[in-house]
Amino acid sequence: MGPKRQRMIDQGPPGPFYGPHPGSGFMYNPYGFVPPPPPPPFPVVRLRGLPFDCAELDVVEFFHGLDVVDVLFIHKNNKLTGEAFCVLGYPLQIDFALHKNRQNMGRRYVEVFRSTKQEYYKAIANEVAESRVHGMASGGGGGNGGGGGVSGASPPRSRHVQRARSSDDGKENFEHTGILRLRGLPFSAGKEDILDFFKDFDLSEDSVHVTVNGEGRPTGEAFVEFRNAEESRAAMVKDRKTLGSRYIELFPSSIEELEEALSRGR
Repeated sequence: MGPKRQRMIDQGPPGPFYGPHPGSGFMYNPYGFVPPPPPPPFPVVRLRGLPFDCAELDVVEFFHGLDVVDVLFIHKNNKLTGEAFCVLGYPLQIDFALHKNRQNMGRRYVEVFRSTKQEYYKAIANEVAESRVHGMASGGGGGNGGGGGVSGASPPRSRHVQRARSSDDGKENFEHTGILRLRGLPFSAGKEDILDFFKDFDLSEDSVHVTVNGEGRPTGEAFVEFRNAEESRAAMVKDRKTLGSRYIELFPSSIEELEEALSRGR
């Protein structure tokens, strides 16, 4: 199965909350046929004023208590704009999300607005087009459509997310131990998605570790254990390639960092 965002585009959001009204197009009552009530709104809000080093986990923590299905950060010229779309689990949660309007994330207050399914899907299409343009501009726009970087998109050092240097800070010079850390995964991504991402390498499910926070929610990160340091170094060719419509950043890691990340989810 592909990432949840791609499934939502291809076949529409799952569950009774999003689907059309069952039955015929009209309902009967003693006074004649009347059209059915409109379906509930698509549960998405738009955020503005986010810190430029914001990460998905920061948005999940900002909406603590709500079911965050997806976070889509908006880029312009390959840089974060401080805007994002957040898809929630149920339409009823929109009002709760709007209560967070003008509340602080770090030192900045964040504005929260109602949005629509059309705006969200249009933003996804724009992000995919943006990634292709910058992927070709950087010489990485091959047939798979991935390769553009996201400068300035490193998350802050917080309770759950460790800040990592970008590729411009000499990532290629990091010492390899055979373990890579992945950042920017869709929250719905599982081991099979990651194995497919590294399909050119000999990996098993036991070598893939998708991390969760203390509440059992995905962090958008994972660790992959390769057979040796040479193989993990070769796998860095996948840095900033796309999984679905998301950039995936890779960082050389260590067994200590892996164990620490896994312990936070226990």
